[in-house]
Parts: sequence; structure tokens; C-alpha cells
Amino acid sequence: MTALRPHAEDQYAAELARLAAADDRPRPPGWRLSPQAVVTYLLGYGREVTPKYVGPRRLIEVAVATLATDRALLLLGVPGTAKTWVSEHLAAAISGDSTLLVQGTAGTAEEAIRYGWNYARLLADGPSDAALVAGPIMRAMRTGAIARLEELTRVPSDVQDALITILSEKTLPVPELGTEVQAQRGFNLIATANDRDRGVNELSSALRRRFNTVVLPMPASADAEVEIVVRRVAQLGAALELPDVPPALEEIRRVVTIFRELRSGITEDGRTRLKSPTGTLSTAEVISVVTGGMALAAHFGDGTLRPGDVAAGIVGAVVRDPVSDDVVWREYLETVVRERSGWRDFYRAARDA
Repeated sequence: MTALRPHAEDQYAAELARLAAADDRPRPPGWRLSPQAVVTYLLGYGREVTPKYVGPRRLIEVAVATLATDRALLLLGVPGTAKTWVSEHLAAAISGDSTLLVQGTAGTAEEAIRYGWNYARLLADGPSDAALVAGPIMRAMRTGAIARLEELTRVPSDVQDALITILSEKTLPVPELGTEVQAQRGFNLIATANDRDRGVNELSSALRRRFNTVVLPMPASADAEVEIVVRRVAQLGAALELPDVPPALEEIRRVVTIFRELRSGITEDGRTRLKSPTGTLSTAEVISVVTGGMALAAHFGDGTLRPGDVAAGIVGAVVRDPVSDDVVWREYLETVVRERSGWRDFYRAARDA
């Protein structure tokens, strides 16, 4: 069977192998590539290495340099700024394994960050190595790999602080066995977080000091955002085996323009101030809208992405609060979209969506 979403180290195995074969620079202990090669993998190189991240090179260099030290890395940014994407590819390039992952939620328990127990063995034989169930971070410490913790600020504060000993002492005590797990060379942690969603738990100052923070920004220009969307939509379409839909740059640029204007609160020409909806309207949501539109065009349309194929998705992304957001969207339609040259078809489709 073909995986719906292959891990980065599997999907880009050929690129990683080529980079490793040509990489003659010093590699930190436990790393499969040199820091320079990791940056090349993330940012791309000609036709041989596809870009995984479109943004400032210096941010990726700082992130990679951090992981080469004993400091953990915190990728911070609003939803949709590719934090998870960058985290996964960094782990794939450095360790060859991006699966040592803890997904942070409000219900994440301390056992997910430290370790758990096979309770049948625990009750039968008492605490033992055989009864201990190592979590992703403990496995990363044992093998000298990169561990990942997604949405750190969604994890309860008292559970977050279970990381302090791991990050400062590079050990994980197991008091039930009177032992500890010492991190092997190459171990480090990448955490992601945002401070815009509801349910955020602030990091304690003690924990924050143990991270180097890299803030990933939204795409600086519409052209950069369009480039990201085109690339990711093509990758998703291939993974989902959607019927071929010709690239529709005009519709993609229209969706990008709408999202950028609504989240910035001003039209691209700077003439009209706008109300912003409650959602973040991130690049990830643009990708979702366009991918959904392509599926509609392929299965229920004529095979060409048209305004009606993306209109419903845009409304669903913008109108999160049916009261306040609907007012914002209707006002935007009537004051901006309706008067914009060449947007009449989209105006009619969005009005009826």
C-alpha cells in the first residue's frame, strides 16, 4: 500500500542520499548531514533539491546552528507559517527519522513526554526494564536523534516543566528503577508553538531559557505566498492522486490576495481599510482551499479550477464566527470584490456560496 502522507525521510530519500554522498563538510556527532547540507535540503538547490521552505535563509541557518549546540529549538509563529513542516524536515535531514513526535494537546500527560508503563507487566512483575514503555523523547535520547514536540503551548504548564531536567541535564531519571537515561550525542529537541490560538499555556521562564527561539513569519510578499501554495498543492494533488487539473495561477493568486488583505486589514493598493475576521487566514488555509477547489473541479467540474470551485472554501475559512465574521466577509465582498475589475465571476460565486 502507498502511504497517504509519507514521512519526509521516505518521500525525499533520493535527495537526502545525494546530499549525503556529496557532503564533505564536518558533521556534528550523530548527524547524517553537515549543517550546510541541512540548510541546502531545506531551502533547495537547482533542480536536484526541491525547496521545502520559502523564506529568509538566515532563519533556517540559525535554527540548524541551534540544533548543533546543546540548546533546544523553539519554532514560534502564527498558525500556518510552516513550523511543523520545518520541524519535520529538520529531523529528517539531521537524524533520518522524523517520527519521534509528541503531539501536544490540552490532554497531554507527563507520561507522553517522559515514559509510561505496560501495566500488565507492572502488576505481574513490578517495575522493570521490560515493563517500561519509552516515549518518543526517551527513544531519541537513547539513539542520539532529534525529538519533536508539536504545539508546546497547548500542553498544561505542569507537564511542560517535565522538559526542564531533560533539556538542562540531558538525562531522564527513572526513579522507579533507580536509574536514568542519558542522552547520547546527537540528541536534541525541536518544539513548535504559537501564541494566537485559544487554549495557550505560557511557557515558564525556566523552560523558555532552555530554548533558542526562531520566529517564522508569514510570507513577505504575495509572489512568495503564491509560490508556496503552487508547490504544496502540486505535492498534495500527487499524493492524493487527484485527476490532473491544469495550474490556475489566476485563481490561486486571487485566493492569496483575499487572505492577505483580510488578515492585514487593508487592500493591496493601500486605499481601503478592512475589518479582519477572527481566524488567522494562514498560508496553510490557502493551500487547503485551493486543494479542495481542485478536487471539486476534477470530480464535479470541467477539469479547470474556476471561481465557483474556491468560493465555498474561502467562505468556510473566513467565516469562523457566523455572526461577526459573516459581517466582515459581506462587507469585503460588497466594497472590494464587487468593484474589482475581472472579479465579477468570483463575486457572484462567493455571494451565492
